[in-house]
Amino acid sequence: MKKAPKTTPPLLNFGFPKGSLQDSTFRLFNKAGYKVSVGSRSYVPTTDDPEISGLLIRSQEMARYVEDEVLDAGMCGRDWVLENDADVVEVCELKYSKQTNRPIRWVVAVPNDSPIKNIKQLKGKRIATELVGYTQRYLKKNGVTANVEFSWGATEVKPPVLADAIVELTETGSSLRANNLRIIDTILESVTVLIANKKAYKDPWKRQKIENIAMLLQGAILAEEKVGLKMNVPKKSLNTVLAKLPAMNSPTISHLTNEEWVSVEVILNEQTVRDILPEIKRAGASGIVEYPLNKVIP
Repeated sequence: MKKAPKTTPPLLNFGFPKGSLQDSTFRLFNKAGYKVSVGSRSYVPTTDDPEISGLLIRSQEMARYVEDEVLDAGMCGRDWVLENDADVVEVCELKYSKQTNRPIRWVVAVPNDSPIKNIKQLKGKRIATELVGYTQRYLKKNGVTANVEFSWGATEVKPPVLADAIVELTETGSSLRANNLRIIDTILESVTVLIANKKAYKDPWKRQKIENIAMLLQGAILAEEKVGLKMNVPKKSLNTVLAKLPAMNSPTISHLTNEEWVSVEVILNEQTVRDILPEIKRAGASGIVEYPLNKVIP
C-alpha cells in the first residue's frame, strides 16, 4: 500500500527587527502569546509557532527585503519604509518603541550657539544623517538645497566641525541636549509598523496569518496601559460605584451567593486606578483586586 505523499506545512517568513527594537519586540511577542528567543550570536530567532520562520534584520533594511519578497512580512519603523520608498502593504501601526510608547521623531538640530534658526537657513549647509533620502526630499519640498551626507553613527557629535546641522531621531531629546544641540524642526514622526509584501498579502493563508499576528500584537500593546479591577459591591451602593468607573464598555456584573451583594469587573487605564480606587472604596466596594492584562482585543 502506497504511503500518502508528505505535504509541506505552510510557512510565514517573518522579519524581526534587530537592534534597538529587538528586546522590546521579543517582549511584545511573548506577551501576545508567541515565545520568541534568539542566541547572542544568531540571526535566526526561534518561536513556538511552527508556522513562523524568523530572521533578524536591521530595521533600516526590513522594508527592502519585504518588498523584494525575501520576507513575507516584518516589523520596522515607518521612517525606514519611507526612506527606502518601499512599495509594501502597511498592515497596522504598533505603537511601541525602545523607551516609550510615543512616536519617535526625526528632527533637525544645530549647535546651541548656531545662528541657524529654521530650515530655510540650511541652504548650502552640510547636514549629517542616516535618513538621507527622506531628508533630501523634505528639503526639496521646502525649496532648500543643501549637502546631505550619510552618517555612519555618532551623529550628535559632528556639529559644528563635521556638519552644520544633523537630522537625527529622538524619543526624549536627552541625547541632543547632552551634546549641546537644539531642535529647529521636526521632519517626521514615526511608529513601528507591521508590513507585508503584496504577493504574500494576496495569499489567503498568509494574509490571515499576518492579520492574526497583528491582532494579537495590537491587543498586547493595548493591554500595557490597562488593568483589570474586580470588586464586591453591595447592591444599595452599586449605582454610586458604577458612576466612578470610567470603563471601556459596561462593567461586568455577576450575582454572588449573598443576594445583597454583586461582583463588578471592569477594565480601565492603569493611571486612573490610583485616583478612583479610594473613591470606590469609600462608595462601598470591598475585596478590590487589581490584576495585569496580557491582551485586550476591542
